[in-house]
Amino acid sequence: MVKPHRKGAQADKKTEKKAVTCGLHQLSDDDDIPTLRSSLLSWYDINKRDLPWRRQLKNTDVNQRAYAVWVSEMMLQQTQVATVIDYYNRWLEKWPTVQKLATATLEEVNEMWSGLGYYSRGRRLHEGAQKVVKELDGQMPSSAASLLKELPGVGRYTAGAIASIAYSQATGVVDGNVIRVLSRLRVIGAESTSPQVMEVMWSLADRLVDPKKPGDFNQAMMELGATVCTPKNPSCGDCPIRGLCRAYQQVEKEKKKSANKLENMLTKRVEASGSVQDIEDVIDGCSFCLPKEEPWDSSLGVMNYPRKAKKKPPREEKTAVAIVSCAEGPETKFLIIQRPETGLLAGLWEFPSVQLDRDSQSETRKSLIDSYIKDTLGLTFGDVEKRTHVGEVVHIFSHIHQTYMVETFDVQHHDGQDGGTGKQEAPPSRWVTRSELQGAALSTAMRKVFKAYVASKSESQHPANRNSTGTKVSNKRKRKSSSDSSDKKKQMALDSFFKPRGVKTKA
Repeated sequence: MVKPHRKGAQADKKTEKKAVTCGLHQLSDDDDIPTLRSSLLSWYDINKRDLPWRRQLKNTDVNQRAYAVWVSEMMLQQTQVATVIDYYNRWLEKWPTVQKLATATLEEVNEMWSGLGYYSRGRRLHEGAQKVVKELDGQMPSSAASLLKELPGVGRYTAGAIASIAYSQATGVVDGNVIRVLSRLRVIGAESTSPQVMEVMWSLADRLVDPKKPGDFNQAMMELGATVCTPKNPSCGDCPIRGLCRAYQQVEKEKKKSANKLENMLTKRVEASGSVQDIEDVIDGCSFCLPKEEPWDSSLGVMNYPRKAKKKPPREEKTAVAIVSCAEGPETKFLIIQRPETGLLAGLWEFPSVQLDRDSQSETRKSLIDSYIKDTLGLTFGDVEKRTHVGEVVHIFSHIHQTYMVETFDVQHHDGQDGGTGKQEAPPSRWVTRSELQGAALSTAMRKVFKAYVASKSESQHPANRNSTGTKVSNKRKRKSSSDSSDKKKQMALDSFFKPRGVKTKA
């Protein structure tokens, strides 16, 4: 029987480019790797930072160690150590075990995570804890493979970190810090996030990890990248493995070459051709060296590595935000709405918001937010005492440049009830005091919006009102401008728009 001819498969094989690599990117098992392990671990023993999750490693309960590492690794994704410490301590105080976390509500988790960003991480931790308790008899998975398979939101890096640090499994880890260290160590100049490079990174990480102290070794690699081999202004003189670092060697050769050139100029000697061999002279055609179109830049030194792909600029978005407040006795309450359970900032609370077109005008913005409050939320207010434009608040997400157009509604009373708005399709809403707002599951962006609101209130209550000479400007006998008259008419129209249900307007 003749097998069918597969043109597509043959074409794929012809066009598939095989990676070519040179010896510069390799390490010697006989000498380099043992030296690197010994030097790095000795440095780590002396220089490691005292961090709360590292103290948890003294716990003799391996299941508890794994939980503590899991929480720290999830929090540390895309977030600086200094920011994480307080969140981690409060989290472990509230939910010291995976069993305790499993009993929490998602709302409690979101409130605890509020301000840390990338909120799906907290949700995944909560989901994972419930799975461990319900399906795994309360026992954390104990290998990188099982962690990767069983726990939601756990990828290859997190699985490797938990397995090596908590369970002493000899498996490597690759995060941004490790990529930077390895890229400079072995002068890997191809785009650091490409599949080919990531495969090389994982291969190197698995080869380098110390089988006797895998957890300490992996933490040492990450510590080195975070404190010494930094993205900018690295402290190469303090690096324990600089003797094995190809990028550092290239910098030293450049210095020696410059010094020799200066000496030759002074002594009128002619330098022998090729007396200092540059990296570029020995890596032609390699898939992992710096590309010819982006050659070694002497002014950057080791910062030539890693080479990152050019980021796409974040897309521009605009959102109208209404901070609706109502004075009830001695306290003021604010209206907040819960976001959908999926998508960006899932399940968090926010002030009433409507996404705008990029070129939306002021009147369009006001009309949209009015319609959202009345028609979508199903809310009506008593007389609107004041409607004020606060200004613009900019917040940059990883892929979105968001501009919030903020205004306030000060209302006399409201008829909305906590937990809902009366409309079946409307999102949950509630009225909260300022102190309750501080503890609510609000995003960092919404906290910035509220901060702008507080600042605007402070300015309106304590205006500078000073002229160029520094004297206070009197507000007495101030003539009403045409714009004041126009604003009053608009306010009257708004007051008639937001009326309590069941109250008839006069004919």
